[in-house]
Amino acid sequence: MNTKRLDLNLLVTLETLLIERNVTKAAARLNLSQPAVSAQLNRLRQEFDDQLLIPAQRGMTPTVKAMELLDPLRQTLDQVRATVASHRNFNPAKATLTFAIACTDYLQAAVVKPLVVELRTRAPGVRVAIRNLDVPQLEAQMARGDVDLALMTPQAAPPSLRARHLFDERYVLIGRQEHPRLRDKITVAEFAALEQVVVSLDGGGFVTPVDSALAAFGYKRNAVLSAASFLFVPEIVSQSDFVALVPERLVRDRADKLKVMDCPFPVEGFAVGMVWHERSHGHSGQRWIREAIVSLAARQSSSLAR
Repeated sequence: MNTKRLDLNLLVTLETLLIERNVTKAAARLNLSQPAVSAQLNRLRQEFDDQLLIPAQRGMTPTVKAMELLDPLRQTLDQVRATVASHRNFNPAKATLTFAIACTDYLQAAVVKPLVVELRTRAPGVRVAIRNLDVPQLEAQMARGDVDLALMTPQAAPPSLRARHLFDERYVLIGRQEHPRLRDKITVAEFAALEQVVVSLDGGGFVTPVDSALAAFGYKRNAVLSAASFLFVPEIVSQSDFVALVPERLVRDRADKLKVMDCPFPVEGFAVGMVWHERSHGHSGQRWIREAIVSLAARQSSSLAR
């Protein structure tokens, strides 16, 4: 038998014929015409070099070879059906899957950390690999399967990738609970005079778009520390008289150590979305994880709005 040209549909027809032992009944079960099933039976006879089913007084009688084929044929087709069903109907409680997410350290803390905790209960067989976000390489990484999903500003993503908006983030002002100069309502001038931590993702910078907004009011910020990561900021602020503007989701659970308040002047926030490649768009497991992230982000937004 030349398996390279074997049509899987022929094996499904053979299985049905061996069960029904009647071409008309098999055709009805397969939703095919009787001549089409007869033609497939003839092809099967050629492939197996055996009559397989012999006309009898009532229906058809399987040959010895056909009966030998029935059990392994059904087992093989059942395995194929199970494989197809598992990809179509993802069962998170039983599935095993490794999922690679690329994002900044802020989003690792704000989104990935609660996601991983949730997955341990809902999908214990799912492993998460966290990778640093490298936007210039992202499309190639996703095409190779090195990264399955990126959490980032959607506008910065390559246009060939799929994207979905998750939430709009805003900046809040933080300081330690007993900060001597951080009142519930401070003026722009008082804000500018505070010793501040600036986050420069490129490292070492002391100027951000916040300074341009502040300059419109005629003030210059008193930036005394430049950090390359948002994760470092809440800790240093809680142990000093420094203050900082940070994304709200980063400190939503730090009210015991930090005073969190609105900035005294408008500061532009940013959008966060998830980005993925067409190659993984239809995968049921990855689709389930994407929906889990959407649900998580929605719950976080609802909690922050209260």
